[in-house]
Amino acid sequence: MGVSLPVVNVAEAKFECIFGRGCDGICCHNGRPPVDTHEVERIEAHLPKFLPHLRPEAREVVEEHGFLSRRFKLGLPMLRVVDKYCVFFNQGCVLHKVGAMDGDKFLYKPGSCAIFPLMRNGEGNWYVRQHGYENEEWDLFCLNPNHSAMPAAESLKDEIALAIKYDEAAEEEETPTRESA
Repeated sequence: MGVSLPVVNVAEAKFECIFGRGCDGICCHNGRPPVDTHEVERIEAHLPKFLPHLRPEAREVVEEHGFLSRRFKLGLPMLRVVDKYCVFFNQGCVLHKVGAMDGDKFLYKPGSCAIFPLMRNGEGNWYVRQHGYENEEWDLFCLNPNHSAMPAAESLKDEIALAIKYDEAAEEEETPTRESA
């Protein structure tokens, strides 16, 4: 995978996740990421692994009502929030922690969470979410380039590599096969 991901503002973007070092997971506060069919199926298939790690109140809600809310974003269902945090938040992302235990920290996370703070703009170009860039509305400490000296190109290597995989998978889906040509 020698391809690099074109990220329009990567040269000037700064980002450093400081979860556990001054941040208590604010990106998961009222976090309702949209999840596609494959992500829902993957979470459902592994839900027994996640349940023991959930906050008691979140586990109760998930067991009774499921992990999806009734809300939609971009036409996709969103994860449920309990007591102001994503149901999968418990001193960090449960999906991340269990994925890391299974050998891949991104394995179970919704795509939008896994590649955060990368996003596509209206033209389809990748960019690093930053205060004042692309009309960013989310006022998170980590999105303020004045609060970190860490170049995003360095701190987001794993996320950029994952976004490359997402792009490659999308291209494969768009490429017609012999059978469909």
